[in-house]
Amino acid sequence: MDSVKFCKFHGFGNDYIVIENDELKSIGDLGAFSENICHRNTGVGGDGIAVLEKLNDSDADYSCRIINPDGSEAAFSGNGTRCAVAYLYYKNFFSNENLSLATKSGVKNYQLLSREENTFWFRAELGKPKSIENYELQITNYESAFSVVNVDVGNPVCVLFIENFDFDWREIGKQIETHEHFPNRTNVVFVKIIDRENIEVRIWERGAGETSSSGTCSIAAAVASAFTGKTERGVSVHAPGGTTEAMWRETDDEMLITGRADLSFCGEYFFS
Repeated sequence: MDSVKFCKFHGFGNDYIVIENDELKSIGDLGAFSENICHRNTGVGGDGIAVLEKLNDSDADYSCRIINPDGSEAAFSGNGTRCAVAYLYYKNFFSNENLSLATKSGVKNYQLLSREENTFWFRAELGKPKSIENYELQITNYESAFSVVNVDVGNPVCVLFIENFDFDWREIGKQIETHEHFPNRTNVVFVKIIDRENIEVRIWERGAGETSSSGTCSIAAAVASAFTGKTERGVSVHAPGGTTEAMWRETDDEMLITGRADLSFCGEYFFS
């Protein structure tokens, strides 16, 4: 029987299992492995795994791959990468306050703002939005089309503005995730505007389903809200798991999020 050592972190309840790449040498199918270890009943349980590898002679310090609970690979995860960076500081693999990660959607930069025992606060620079478009989306069993804003923030996110959450947003999120308009599927975030500097969200993540928080969806919600003139460019994004500070900087269109990552536990996972 084989095993891998891991540490589980969460960003506002959005939990990721962080594993060093060398631990996975005996893994044949990384997608199937992620499905098993992320299972809430028979595995460790998580919204995905973050695989870290030290880089040499690169523009980044480490690489980070994000594998979803359904076995698919994400180009990026705001909370997942923050958990991965927290792991590096927890293990004392890195001491400088600035660190960079190479992801499938480019290099992301992180600044350690503070640490209190096993709670870490970071500011992350995520680059510029790759695209923003308004779109009318027709969904099965609904007569009227939904007005959405599609934002590519390294991962595709479909943003819907709503008045309240008193409807089956999970079913709508599930349908939109696999809608024919999104051949590679999409994240979905429902946004309620509170005021010019605060928004509330509910999140349906591609490959994970409902999550209590998401860095990717938080910044996409902030960008879409500012793009449509509903808010300022800097907002507090209130999700069930906690509040992420999101900024779409006007000077250079850079996207920034500030949030925390907490250590849940470390252990060893055994598998056949």
